[in-house]
Amino acid sequence: MTINSQRGEAAPLPPARFAFDAVTWKEIAYLLANLPVDIAGFVYVAVVLYLGVGLSVTVIGLPLLALGLAGCRLLGRLERIRARGMLGVAVDEPRSLSPGRMGFFPWLWTSLKDPVGWRHALYFFIRLPWGIATFTIALTSLFVAWPVLPFIARGLANADRAMVRGLLSPSDELERRIAELESDRGTVVDTAAADLRRIERDLHDGAQARLVALAMDLGLAKEKLQEDPEAAARMVGEAHGEVKLALQELRDLARGIHPAVLTDRGLDAALSSVAARCTVPVQVQVDLAGRPAPAIEGIAYFTVSELLQNISKHSGARRAVVELWRSDGRLMIQVRDDGRGGATTSGGSGLGGLAERLDSVDGLLVVDSPAGGPTTVTAELPWRDRA
Repeated sequence: MTINSQRGEAAPLPPARFAFDAVTWKEIAYLLANLPVDIAGFVYVAVVLYLGVGLSVTVIGLPLLALGLAGCRLLGRLERIRARGMLGVAVDEPRSLSPGRMGFFPWLWTSLKDPVGWRHALYFFIRLPWGIATFTIALTSLFVAWPVLPFIARGLANADRAMVRGLLSPSDELERRIAELESDRGTVVDTAAADLRRIERDLHDGAQARLVALAMDLGLAKEKLQEDPEAAARMVGEAHGEVKLALQELRDLARGIHPAVLTDRGLDAALSSVAARCTVPVQVQVDLAGRPAPAIEGIAYFTVSELLQNISKHSGARRAVVELWRSDGRLMIQVRDDGRGGATTSGGSGLGGLAERLDSVDGLLVVDSPAGGPTTVTAELPWRDRA
């Protein structure tokens, strides 16, 4: 109890609080849990290796070892979850082997030479002495070295973090990139499905409906041809106008799929055509010595088309500039406008969807659009030469 020096009254004690913060307690709990976890992992790996290698001269040995390595992958996933929740270590998930797409022998060979499974097995094989050491040190420090326990726990936990990153993460940059591309594949599939639905809707609601109405009008005109030639002639004239509209809708739809001018004359001419239809004056500058692969050319075309549509609808700009050039094996695209700015890739915007589509093909989208403008959107695509 403390005494107030002026009034002679007892001052209240400060409120009780924990000596360590939440991060330290999580680290201590992780270290104490190492022993049971590492014992289980060591026993599993030892049994798998013993039985798999020992029975490899039989027909069940190698499949058993392959299944054991798949189990090591599962244990590694659980260990990554534990490290993420208690140590704050977030590592990418290694790519899967997709066994359902393989025959038995390709699956067996792929599984036996799986570097991820072997590294996970190594992780649990060498962890037993470390688990014993960390459990003993953490438990002893709780009772005899309490003041320095946070520093001990942080040092041991950092060693655990290094082990998780070193042995439970994807094996190299290539594997990490493959995992990223596999995760982006869903975006590509969803985008393609949405485009197919759009084309189907445009055909059904546009050109198809117009052609059905046209067929009906021509049928009525045929019936009136003998009894009322003038009315039939008017109906044929109206049908002729409908044919022109249907042809224009089909041309617009075909241009939305892949414009003929892009195939025949390349990006310079195709983007100049897009710029001419924009409600804002657009200057197009294409500095390319050659033409990229058709797929890259198509992605670049539709990227610029979507950016110019955004400028027409949302920017309030008076002018815009489109530039394309090649740099270090990349096709560079930059679209600038002097509009009101405020464009962003967040919040489910069209730019966000465009960024996801570019990322799925190893591309990149960067938006610089402060409030009040101007806006600069830079896109990169991998350059691949035409076959």
